[in-house]
Amino acid sequence: MKKLLERRLAPAESSGALVLTSFCGILAAFIIAGLLFIPFGGNPLSAYGFLFDAAFGSLRSFGLSLVQSTPLMLIALATIVVWRAGLGYIGFEGCFLLGAAAASWIALSGTPQGFPWAIPALLYWPMVLITAFLAGAIWAGWVGALRVKFGGNDVLISLMANYVALFMVQYLVSGPMRAPGDLPQTPRLPVESWLPFVMNGMRAHWGIAIALVATLFVFWLMRATPAGFEIKIAGLNPRAARYSGVDVNRRQMGAVMLGGGLAALAGLCAVLGVQHRLMEGISGGVGFIGVVVALLARLNPLLVIPTAILYGGLEVGGSAMQRQTGLPTSVVLILQSLVVLLILAGDLLRYYRINLPGGRKSRSQLAEEQS
Repeated sequence: MKKLLERRLAPAESSGALVLTSFCGILAAFIIAGLLFIPFGGNPLSAYGFLFDAAFGSLRSFGLSLVQSTPLMLIALATIVVWRAGLGYIGFEGCFLLGAAAASWIALSGTPQGFPWAIPALLYWPMVLITAFLAGAIWAGWVGALRVKFGGNDVLISLMANYVALFMVQYLVSGPMRAPGDLPQTPRLPVESWLPFVMNGMRAHWGIAIALVATLFVFWLMRATPAGFEIKIAGLNPRAARYSGVDVNRRQMGAVMLGGGLAALAGLCAVLGVQHRLMEGISGGVGFIGVVVALLARLNPLLVIPTAILYGGLEVGGSAMQRQTGLPTSVVLILQSLVVLLILAGDLLRYYRINLPGGRKSRSQLAEEQS
């Protein structure tokens, strides 16, 4: 009897196959979610019209999608660098929070809640970028050291470290950096410390430029440098890498610190580009969503850009769709979850071929018959 699914002789690794499977996953997710709109009296076509119009229908809406996607890009890039090195680090939420705290501290320079001395305007941007990056690199570095030097469980330690970072931010906004008043938050950051908008009428700020530069850097690092090659072979087979002369510990530590710094820059973009003050709950779980974006991009730095924009557009458009149609919030969350699940499930088509009734026989079937 002809099998419905037949394993391919080799996985389909072409760019066209990746695009096709991802498109099929997205299309299936929208079809399934559209069926869930009907019991609530919603028209799937009009609902999706609201979604895409709010996410990509105008310069302003596209800018909002870019704002949502910027931290996702940076955390996805951090995930790629660290996971390619063979580490299971998932503490990017903590790096995000400490990066936001460090950026706020520098932005409030010269005030009781910030850096003790006022920083000249010429030095502000280099200093705030370096400080935020170092905060995330050091925070990720101690977890990486426990893993690399002592064999600790980096997944568990990094996960618990997120809560430590959360409590540290709660302490800062409730104590040393707290603004006068009842709310646990810092004073509003000075306007001159904000990330400026890319253009008038577009809500996207220059954090998107930071994310794009970081994308090109990670792509160059992993594809065109000896350090990137050594990071990848250290992750694929540490024992063989050591036999070939690679300092595996050094490469893994460098990767986890670079990843922590990139995730901290995502926190900088959030606090200087959107919130303009440090407060509890500033991350909103973006440190974990960025990991999902990296998986959807199949750990490819260049695919991170469209994937993050798609996910950011789903968040912006999904909220607008819920407001316009009155659908429950759970239905919008189901749509976002289905997109993730079905894109990942689409990899099945790269490893297996669907045998339709009456279809032509594959090479493996012909070889089996001949034998």
